[in-house]
Amino acid sequence: MRAREPDVVGHVERDGVTVGYEVFGNGEPTIVLLTSWAIVHARQWKAQVPYLARRYRVVTVEGRGNGRADRPRAPDAYADRQYVADAIAVMDAIGARRAVVGGLSLGGRHALQLAAWYPDRAAGVIAIGAALPWALPDGFEDVRDHYEGAEKLNIHYWRQDYRGFVEFFMSAAFTEPHSTKQWEDGVEWGLATDAETLALTAPAAGGAQSPTADEAEATCRQVRCPVLVIHGDQDAIVPYATGVALARWTQGELVTVRGGGHAPPMRDPIRTNLVISRFVERVAAGRANAPIAWTRARSRARRALFVSSPIGLGHVGRDLAIADELRRQRPDVEIDWLTQEPATRVLRDRAERVHPASKWLASESGHFESEAGEHDLHAFQALRRMDEIMVANFHVFHDLVSAESYDLWAVDEGWDIDHFLFDNPELKCAAYAWLTDFVGMLPITDGGAAERALTADVNGERVERMTRYSRLRDRSIFVGNPADLVDSPLGPGLPTVREWGLERYAFAGYVTKAAPPQNREALRAELGYRPHERVCVVTVGGTGAGGALLRRATQAFPLAEKHVPGLRMVAVAGPRIDPASVPAPDGVEVHGFVPELHRHLAACDLAVVQGGLTTTMELVAARRPFLYFPLTHHFEQQIHVPQRLAQYGAGRRMDYAVTSPDLLAEAIAQEIDRPVDYRPVETDGAARAAALLAELM
Repeated sequence: MRAREPDVVGHVERDGVTVGYEVFGNGEPTIVLLTSWAIVHARQWKAQVPYLARRYRVVTVEGRGNGRADRPRAPDAYADRQYVADAIAVMDAIGARRAVVGGLSLGGRHALQLAAWYPDRAAGVIAIGAALPWALPDGFEDVRDHYEGAEKLNIHYWRQDYRGFVEFFMSAAFTEPHSTKQWEDGVEWGLATDAETLALTAPAAGGAQSPTADEAEATCRQVRCPVLVIHGDQDAIVPYATGVALARWTQGELVTVRGGGHAPPMRDPIRTNLVISRFVERVAAGRANAPIAWTRARSRARRALFVSSPIGLGHVGRDLAIADELRRQRPDVEIDWLTQEPATRVLRDRAERVHPASKWLASESGHFESEAGEHDLHAFQALRRMDEIMVANFHVFHDLVSAESYDLWAVDEGWDIDHFLFDNPELKCAAYAWLTDFVGMLPITDGGAAERALTADVNGERVERMTRYSRLRDRSIFVGNPADLVDSPLGPGLPTVREWGLERYAFAGYVTKAAPPQNREALRAELGYRPHERVCVVTVGGTGAGGALLRRATQAFPLAEKHVPGLRMVAVAGPRIDPASVPAPDGVEVHGFVPELHRHLAACDLAVVQGGLTTTMELVAARRPFLYFPLTHHFEQQIHVPQRLAQYGAGRRMDYAVTSPDLLAEAIAQEIDRPVDYRPVETDGAARAAALLAELM
């Protein structure tokens, strides 16, 4: 799922060659982003487009040889002037007389050439790791017995092992530690073309037809518009000295990424985007500035920003309980919420203030639903593939806290905020508290060695950064108890989940709004449940990933009814599943979103649920029997939640893959009368969490 879809998808054709483009937003000025070498395509800008398009009109131009562009079979078709002419044709097609033109690597070269050759069309240039000049190594066409290291920049090796070359090149492009996701993206983009096409680009890219140093300097000295040069001083593709020279030749601004490699837009998107936006604002300085006003610190109200994960409804439920307690402990506090559907529905029902900036957030629930299969959600991989959404949403958060003053950020599993604050700790400007109910990304068994390596890399990065910037989080709050932590290693040479959690977290105890009702029969009557009917509630949380379990449960109902006379099934589809998509045989009622669902769970005789923590723990607190079905490949539901439930002696774990409607009906009959002997769930978790937050205000 993309963080932002294009407003316009088009193409231009020149001399029989078609090149695609996409347009996002409608602000001014226009920014035209050019694709790099044909080893990538225009999705290389996925981390820039959503942020920039909230301010400007952003156009991505596909480069010949990859993506939505043709792959002509003549080397001359890949000359620099062809790429520049394609960009001009796109500008003509969208009616952009002038634009700020930017590019990475060869795209940066083409941006500078466009400004030199078409000076009236370029309002500014952004040249990132620009390959002007750039030369393929000596021996590019030599036949060798073996190809090692830089020798893989060789046309014969490309034809022999193109994937091997792409993997090598992307390793050189991303020299920064913990760059596995960016490397994977680069390899995927590189494999969207082929060795023969890339070979055709070679003469112009870095061979005999590419600009010499003298020609590069002459081109740069023709540029008359403002120039921004961004270059990593550890760039292994284009030497840092090239960026220094480009800034000197163009009299442009040089931004050095110390410790940075070849592709800052992908590896350091937040800082890159902020630098680009600052530059574009200066280019467009002719427009009127908005009025500025601020409130002196002594005159400000005490303010907290709660950022609540929208993946399901559990986070917002506990956050509301904590916010209520915080108001009791700090009566003068004003609370804003930054979140999205379905959490906003709950907040608006409570008349909470959802900050208007929330409308700019890209849908995290939608992303996870797009990753789900039939009762299957690979949560770790879904988080990794949410990278462009995380960049876009962090920028929404950063814009908000840059414009408005808060005393506290209370962030409940806002992975985007935590990740990019540790990447950019200087952006912190308030007390920051992180809340979570699990610690550590853990591999699923069938992921094998590859998944073990990836989870260890992610965990290792988090350990390194939290150790280096130990005071970035003013509080790390675990919503639970020490015994809820699994004793699994975070990776080779890393502490276990339990060791790391005990070292880094304060424990609030579980936060729940559920409790055994004082008069369960009165509650049942209030909810419309008759005294002698047996009520089975089936619910699958606040995302759309649980439709398969709902349907299987309703299929099991006629069979279960034979074992349990008077059985009534209440299926709750939640806010993101269409109730009409769930079959409803006689005796089954299907509802959409049900406010205060915990009351129905407390009143039921049995529940059938996914393996989500909130719903299962509400059932534990209400002391009701339940069957729970962890989503396949969901490491939290498969590993962390069962550990927690085991501490309370609660629930019967089921496997969706081997549970037919017949077997589910039998399990319902077996469990509906089973007496429970759960350990009581603490009732002061919200107050304890609020006290930890209040200390920061």
